[in-house]
Amino acid sequence: MEKLAALLIPVILGLVLLRLLALPVKLLVKLALHAAFGFGCLWLLNTLTPFTGVVLPVNAVTVLTAGVLGLPGIGILVLLTFL
Repeated sequence: MEKLAALLIPVILGLVLLRLLALPVKLLVKLALHAAFGFGCLWLLNTLTPFTGVVLPVNAVTVLTAGVLGLPGIGILVLLTFL
């Protein structure tokens, strides 16, 4: 019984540690996907510049704003360029 407890305690602690470390990794992956979506939207908007006349810089702030806020975020960025 003591051997089982000696083996079970480190296994349980390891599983708890993995569970705690999985949350930040999951958030980073989600943020990366949103950033990729934001980059794609900004790239599409910048390729349509001859038709729209709107040029937005592609940097970390604009990409994350467009990725996290979505279409309203792109609208906010476009409005900010006109101010």
